[in-house]
Amino acid sequence: MSSRRSNGFTLVELMITVAVVAILAAIAFPSFQSTLRSNRVASASNEVSGLVALARSEAIRNKRGGGVCGSTSGTTCDGAWSKGMLAWSDVDSDGALGANEVVLRFVVVNPAITASGPNAAGITFDARGRRVGSDAKQVVLQPTSCKNQALLRRLTVNASGQISTAKESCA
Repeated sequence: MSSRRSNGFTLVELMITVAVVAILAAIAFPSFQSTLRSNRVASASNEVSGLVALARSEAIRNKRGGGVCGSTSGTTCDGAWSKGMLAWSDVDSDGALGANEVVLRFVVVNPAITASGPNAAGITFDARGRRVGSDAKQVVLQPTSCKNQALLRRLTVNASGQISTAKESCA
């Protein structure tokens, strides 16, 4: 017999290591999916907050108004909040996105997120940065598969244009 020790792994040691890694991955995967859903909703919530803040600051800056709405194409407001959202500057002070208005930013919503918001008119601001209209303006975001977890985000824009976010359980 040789007194020299062999270097490397045996096939049995390698198979046991692969089996242990597979078991740990199978245990961690469901928890990781929940973390991914939570991060997607948080990211979408931050994006909506940023769009609202951009539209409001532009409304104050240009002294004519602005808004945020749901949009499929990024050029018109069609109320499709789950497809995309855009912030726009109201050049003619009519409170609606028209052909001569400037689109400030358009974002496509992650397909794993369900978003709902006000009608096609969206959330509009006057020249002083206040929200136009008396009814509450909310944007609701949640993952497509939520399973009664606290992953729903309800963003409410109050009459003065400030945003509040509430974290709720999915229905």
